[in-house]
Amino acid sequence: MVDEKDKIGSMDSLVTELQEFRKEIMTKYPKKVGKKRAKSIVVSNPDNPPEIQANVRTVPGIITQRGCTYAGCKGVVLGPTRDIINITHGPIGCGFYSWLTRRNQTLPVDENDSNFITYCFSTDIQDSNIVFGGEEKLKQAIREAYELFHPHTIAIFSTCPVGLIGDDVHRVARHMMEEIGGGINIFGFSCEGYRGVSQSAGHHIANNGLFKNLIGRNDEIRGSLEYRVNLLGEYNIGGDAFELERIFEKCGINLVATFSGNSTIQKFENAHTADLNMVMCHRSINYVAEMMETAFGIPWIKVQPIGASSTAKMLRKIAQYFGEKKLVDRVEEVIAEEMVEVGEACKEARKHTTGKLAMLFVGGSRAHHYQDLFEELGMTTIAAGYEFGHRDDYEGRRVIPNIQIDADSRNIEEITVTKDATRYNPRKTEEELKELEANGMEFNEYHGLMKQMERGALVIDDLSHYEMDKLIERYHPDVFCAGIKEKFCVQKMGVPLKQLHNYDSGGPYAGFKGAINFYRDIEMIVSASIWKELKAPWESEVHIEATFVY
Repeated sequence: MVDEKDKIGSMDSLVTELQEFRKEIMTKYPKKVGKKRAKSIVVSNPDNPPEIQANVRTVPGIITQRGCTYAGCKGVVLGPTRDIINITHGPIGCGFYSWLTRRNQTLPVDENDSNFITYCFSTDIQDSNIVFGGEEKLKQAIREAYELFHPHTIAIFSTCPVGLIGDDVHRVARHMMEEIGGGINIFGFSCEGYRGVSQSAGHHIANNGLFKNLIGRNDEIRGSLEYRVNLLGEYNIGGDAFELERIFEKCGINLVATFSGNSTIQKFENAHTADLNMVMCHRSINYVAEMMETAFGIPWIKVQPIGASSTAKMLRKIAQYFGEKKLVDRVEEVIAEEMVEVGEACKEARKHTTGKLAMLFVGGSRAHHYQDLFEELGMTTIAAGYEFGHRDDYEGRRVIPNIQIDADSRNIEEITVTKDATRYNPRKTEEELKELEANGMEFNEYHGLMKQMERGALVIDDLSHYEMDKLIERYHPDVFCAGIKEKFCVQKMGVPLKQLHNYDSGGPYAGFKGAINFYRDIEMIVSASIWKELKAPWESEVHIEATFVY
């Protein structure tokens, strides 16, 4: 049905089509399942975002694209830090699964700077450890890691079997800190894969661990005293953080810490000395932003440096916050310089991308942020959703007070944060904050994905494999953005898939040069004629369909 897209024409005519598609999908599920699933598939209305069901358990039997709690904690948040030894306490498969799969890059300062990202550390527990316990094996693994590498910090990550047999990684961490001595910092995460409904629970657990064990341990002021910021939720996939570091340096902005792309333990420990926190991936790191504001008085704003216009907007927000003409002028100079090449690249790409259709089903923030890049390319996103989003990621933070705490959420430790007795220092007075807000700056706010979606577009939480198949069969988008689990299934249907979890072999896509890279990659993808030669199974084979009778 490749011609369907040409018949549709405009987004207005898509609205009825997408609503009918939603109804059709629901009739294919068993009645009880369909009733529940319908709450997670809504038609977008940016003026009044509808309530969506999110952060709930996947229905058994539905093929989900989600990851586990362990993946969110170790793989996403802690994984990109180069000088911490991350030991997976569990079977080797868990450690291998989270090893380098997201293409997190890092750049050691010199040959003496530790870099453990390239290693896979695991206790490799066996059947006998399940029966007799694995704590002694974990202790031996820590001893071995220390003897080989002499790290300043070691983190331990629990996997499903460890939680089931009751190994206490926190007790082991305390014991080994005493045994090794010398100021080494060892701590554990109770991030068993089953602890939450998705990797989102792992993000929360990682945030708690960062705050309790790393942030605020070193009060030394490093770098320039001017324009000190942290960037939260940037994981340096494909080199994104390198591009953003280049831009900040060019503007004279001092990036104290990134959580956690191209990061180090020292940057985490110094993060509380910054004067502004910028949250990129809201879902994975908003907890740290809130804790740092409560404890140290650092306000936070939402930014999305994906897309040239959005990057410029971020830089202007920073300049507005600090309010110094020197910075404002420098930011405008940098934007003007960078946008020349961006404009030329975008103009060239739009010759082939204008009017094309995109779908984005990615984690955290990317299903939202990358819509900015597609808009710059003249493309329309007709369906999008998160793997592990919460309602506030879709509808905005205004709904947080109305989100019910369920049993799964109670599996995650809630830590109490108070003002630091000696280091709490509000960076702005109440009057200064109100003045900034009056001039359009928003603190502690995120409006969510649906505010930016086209009216009538489909928003689907935790997309199932069946729903993905039917979306592609009906609308045959020009590019489908998702992850490795979907990649080859989609491409066999004759639709190019761009991975946005790890960018395949591409990137960076953040910032100005990242936007140029994305324009060229998408132009190449949508212009490739090979996809027209591929036929989906339903286009070349007879197949049988059935419906449930109950």
